[in-house]
Amino acid sequence: MFRKAVLVACCAAVGLGSLALQAAEKIPAYITAAVADSGRPAEDKERDANRKPAETVLFAGVKPGSIVVELVPGKGYFTRIFSKVVGPKGKVYAVSPPRRPNAAADAPDPSAATKAIAADPGYSNVVVRTAKLPALNVSIPADVVFTAQNYHDVHNVPNIDLPAFNKTVFDALKPGGVFIVVDHAAAEGSGARDTSTLHRIDPATVKSEVTAAGFEFVGESKVLANAQDDHAAKVFDPAIRGKTDQFIYKFRKPKKK
Repeated sequence: MFRKAVLVACCAAVGLGSLALQAAEKIPAYITAAVADSGRPAEDKERDANRKPAETVLFAGVKPGSIVVELVPGKGYFTRIFSKVVGPKGKVYAVSPPRRPNAAADAPDPSAATKAIAADPGYSNVVVRTAKLPALNVSIPADVVFTAQNYHDVHNVPNIDLPAFNKTVFDALKPGGVFIVVDHAAAEGSGARDTSTLHRIDPATVKSEVTAAGFEFVGESKVLANAQDDHAAKVFDPAIRGKTDQFIYKFRKPKKK
């Protein structure tokens, strides 16, 4: 009986290992290489275990030659990865907000990090743009518009016109292009209540707002889901930071008939 149990356990382990290998093989080499890029800062690579960049980029459908508009890229965690994935035939438009009118003289430039990336010859396909939402300041039709952990903050922009923002994203895409929203999940039914306090948003609210602009909801990745997160803590709380329950939604601009 003991030998049989061991044999069953071994077979199960082999099966799981095989499944894991199959999953790993689904990540294209161009994404694997981009994540392994030696130009990425150590602090970015240390966050990879939690942020799952390879799986996220795969789900987003970013490929060599893609035109990507990245909204509010921050320090450029995804910017460098997108740059290496799209390669010399692609472009990455990193769109940051302008400096606030009432900002202190020594306040950092929101686009400083992406400007430094774009100045690096290794990321010469990165183009920095500054835009006050709902404008994007990008005229070339994109294959992908991507924003990570920022959609909830769009709600916090004073006097923001949310329908206009989502319509601007819609218009920025090629027919068939996709809008990827990664964000921290709030409690079911909470709507936009927690956007400025906990920095979370109800996924259902995002889906409702984006589809109202004409997008089709085409899928969700649960690679960043965390059932242990009760959605009650601020995302910066040390107990949950980096491990919040996050959703990744994909919306598509319908192709012309």
